[in-house]
Amino acid sequence: MTPNIKLIRIKDVIDTTGLARLTIYKYVDKGIFPKAVKLGSRSVAWVESEVQEWILERIAQRDGTVTECL
Repeated sequence: MTPNIKLIRIKDVIDTTGLARLTIYKYVDKGIFPKAVKLGSRSVAWVESEVQEWILERIAQRDGTVTECL
């Protein structure tokens, strides 16, 4: 059975995270944000569950559950 995977575009990533477009791409380059999935020559999207997991990790850091920093 195939998992229900949803891809979201940059506008949704911005809306979900509150980050600016440039910040998202900077974090991807630094390896601290999920990589995008290439859909075409000029089109990318992110796996929604990976973005949600990234947000949960930020919350855990805030709450002191995780000691890793950005």
